[in-house]
Amino acid sequence: MKLSTSGLGQQGHEGGEKKCLNSELWHACAGPLVCLPTAGSRVVYFPQGHSEQVSASTNRDVDGQIPNYPNLPPQLICQLHNVTMHADVETDEVYAQMTLQPLSPQEQKDIYLPADFGIPGRQPTNYFCKTLTASDTSTHGGFSVPRRAAEKVFPPLDYSQQPPAQELVARDLHDVEWKFRHIFRGPDRTGLDRRPNLSHLEDRRPDQSKVGPDRDRTGCTRTGPGPDRL
Repeated sequence: MKLSTSGLGQQGHEGGEKKCLNSELWHACAGPLVCLPTAGSRVVYFPQGHSEQVSASTNRDVDGQIPNYPNLPPQLICQLHNVTMHADVETDEVYAQMTLQPLSPQEQKDIYLPADFGIPGRQPTNYFCKTLTASDTSTHGGFSVPRRAAEKVFPPLDYSQQPPAQELVARDLHDVEWKFRHIFRGPDRTGLDRRPNLSHLEDRRPDQSKVGPDRDRTGCTRTGPGPDRL
């Protein structure tokens, strides 16, 4: 199932140009329960519920008056013309914008055979979720990833290097490029150590580096280039 090409874009900042938003990344942030309807399908729109949701999401005073539309029916049967995926510039919260056209009573009586029930969440084939710790966000530490997850998500490391390391380039929801240094910081690779094998992601600036002792989550003291935040 595919949305129309026009429904998978995001308005750019210059000249109204549409930028393609990575669908897998959008759905990974939205969660596995999100299912977007396809263009051309029929949906039920609840004006008052939408108004209340907008009021709550914009942090309006709970005692403030929520707009009421007494002349509108409680629900409207509409046809969906377009779906665009977006991400808030300030909060990175993902959302979808839909263009709806109310159907007349006669159009509602016309025979309608839905092709499907929507687009299921396009979760990436491989991804890893983690609740950030204080050390993950510290300017003096790296982001620790379990070895199994790192081997599943990231390109393979060359373990013949000392230490095994590689440069990674990632793009976020806003197409901003981030550069990381991926280093294996685990204990002996024979598997005799029961402590978890960890990989580290270090956000690096080419013009800054720091050398000094650091302690990873396994409790092992390591010395080498330290991370610097962008």
